[in-house]
Parts: sequence; structure tokens; C-alpha cells
Amino acid sequence: MTTLVACSHGTRAPAGQAAIGALVDAVAGALPGLAVAPTFVDVQRPQVAEVVAVTGGPVVVVPLLLSSGYHVHVDVAAAVAGRDDVVVASALGPDPVLAGLVAKRLRQAGLRQADRIVLAAAGSSDPQARRDTERAAALLATTLGRPVALGHVGAGRDTVAAVVAHERRRYPYTRVAVASYLLAPGWFRDRLDEVGADLVSAPLLDGGQPEARLTGLVVRRFLDARPRAHAQAA
Repeated sequence: MTTLVACSHGTRAPAGQAAIGALVDAVAGALPGLAVAPTFVDVQRPQVAEVVAVTGGPVVVVPLLLSSGYHVHVDVAAAVAGRDDVVVASALGPDPVLAGLVAKRLRQAGLRQADRIVLAAAGSSDPQARRDTERAAALLATTLGRPVALGHVGAGRDTVAAVVAHERRRYPYTRVAVASYLLAPGWFRDRLDEVGADLVSAPLLDGGQPEARLTGLVVRRFLDARPRAHAQAA
């Protein structure tokens, strides 16, 4: 039987830990009989390498990450190195499902038709991660039918605060809304309350039951990768 290793970033925030745990539980509920193991690339344990090392194949590692950056290309890749019976699924984003959920969170936060929008993504120096977040901003713009600027929180250039300030200079009488392109509550989401926006949306996991669309996206990533795991394990 294939094992799904659900690999998230990890956080010290209790709300973030609970939100990720609820998502993993929802995925396990959607795949009855399947072994689902929660793991992390930072902060929390068990680390993904620890779990992969003691789990027999075939195994599919599903990154619960919104872009394919350093953690996927380096941390997860190192964890599965040398295991022919382990494959890594695509990261969750970018994807139209996520764009739809971000749009929903914006509307729940009070988005107005005239508001300027800044998508706030975790910063990264990884070129693939930056391409992924640019694609995510484009998908959100298509979903909403209006322009979306891109800012980064944490490492990287084009910080959310700088992009918000730029929007205010260009449109001095218009509100600026920040769309949280973040999976769960935690340090990154808390920083967005300090960027000077008029409103900031909740992350994709907002403390309630995970959205069925998000759970389904994780399941789809697993199902897309499972045939490769079985083929390589044969």
C-alpha cells in the first residue's frame, strides 16, 4: 500500500499547527485505508527525512507548500535521495483552486470593487518559487477580473510593505487590500498586519474546517504521483 507523506513547512504558532493538522486529517478522511504521515521541513518534528527513512515504499511525498522553492528542491529532494520507491508530488501551487480560495478569503475580509489588491506570498530567492508566485498572482487576477500586484513577506525583494506603499502613491484615494497567499496562520501572516494595508485576508486555512477544494487539491497531487511511485517500486 502506498503511504502519503504530507510535508508542510512547520510553525511554532499553535493556530498554524492545528490548521495543518486539520488539513492532514481531512486528507486522511478523504482516502480511507491509506496511511497518511504528517512531516515537516523546518521548526517541527518529525522531519520529512526521518519519516521517509523508516517508511517502506511505495511512498508519495506531497509538499503542503504553495510553491516549488528551496524546501522542495533541496530539503525534500535530499530526504528521498537514493529511494527508487519514493516520489515527490508537485507542490500545491500555483493552481486555480488556490486562486479561487484566496479570492473567497478576500471577499470575506470585505473586499470592495475599487480596492487595489496585493498578493502577499512568502519570499524566496529561488527562481522557480518566484515564477510560481508570479503565476499565482496572474491566476488571482484572472479569477477576480482585475489587476493584482505581487509582494513578498520574509526573505526576498519587492516586500509587501513596499508594494502597498507604491499602490498608495499611485492611487492615493483608494483602499489597498492584501491577499494572504499563505497556507496557515503563523509568523508570516502576523507580519502582514504591519504593512499598512486597509484590509488583510485570512490564510487559506483560517481555523475552521479545511475547504473541500483544498483537501481535494492535496488528494489530486497524491493521485497524480502515485502511478510513478508504484512503477518505480516494481
